[in-house]
Amino acid sequence: MTHGQARPRLSRSERTAGGLIGLLVGDALGVPYEFHPASALPPAAQIEMTPPAGFQRSHPYVKPGTWSDDGAQALCLLASLQHGDYLDLDDFGRRLLNWHDVGYLAVSGKVFDVGITTTLALQRLRAGKPATHSGLSEESANGNGSLMRVLPLALWHRGPDADLALYARHSSLPTHAHLRAQLCCALYCLWARRILEEAAAPWDAAVETLRGLYAPGTAERAELDGPILGYQLRGGSGYVVDSLHSARWAVQQGGYEDAVKSAISLGNDTDTTACIAGGIAGLLHGIQDIPQRWRDALRDYDVAREMLERLLRNG
Repeated sequence: MTHGQARPRLSRSERTAGGLIGLLVGDALGVPYEFHPASALPPAAQIEMTPPAGFQRSHPYVKPGTWSDDGAQALCLLASLQHGDYLDLDDFGRRLLNWHDVGYLAVSGKVFDVGITTTLALQRLRAGKPATHSGLSEESANGNGSLMRVLPLALWHRGPDADLALYARHSSLPTHAHLRAQLCCALYCLWARRILEEAAAPWDAAVETLRGLYAPGTAERAELDGPILGYQLRGGSGYVVDSLHSARWAVQQGGYEDAVKSAISLGNDTDTTACIAGGIAGLLHGIQDIPQRWRDALRDYDVAREMLERLLRNG
């Protein structure tokens, strides 16, 4: 492409593929850097699937290119949607248990890095709680464990915005039942949808849509206008609102590679921040903007590709 030439318009399939693979690549890229503060990370130019020599990577026994619980749970959600062609929380809950217990859709069947809130919720689910009531609802349980996995819903769903927002909220319930986590999932899905629709300002359009679904004075509007939209970015933490805003900041830094490296540069929960940002950056810039070296390094790529091909056929 010559200087100044307009970039070809992306197809919905290119954006959808970019979203799903971008989520998995961002997750895998962030795994070795997790738990490190920003000050301890290598320069952005050196952030790769295999960190530079001498860097004390997290999860040293996990091979480069491995997605974590983030990607595995996202694939569990997609598999459930594709199986029943609707959001069946009981089926989704069973798949989450199969992931946790036997490594279903985890790379090479190896599970690692499971969040505390998710672990507790799955214990309740295993003990017989229905998936609609197994998630923790305390304000202190507002981690990013449901936000990191919700993007496949936006890629799959074709109904009205109100239904997408409601289903996004419901998808959070098996593990993260607080209203704040639910609404962050809804906002993220609407943001993704507006990108797929090529809205000029997709974040702003998503916010307007979600605010319009709830009247002033409702608990939903209070959460949106207060803790969620009024949040001041600290960056890189496991708090669901911080993760959402960190991802938004990261995708403003450039194309796919710049976005995920910027997400990781915030430190701390690097895999999840890069997963959430990577899904959005993949939607914005398409599958071809994800560096080939990272796609080639992604382990169990064939598993994701089969699910992606089915998603594109049915889209």
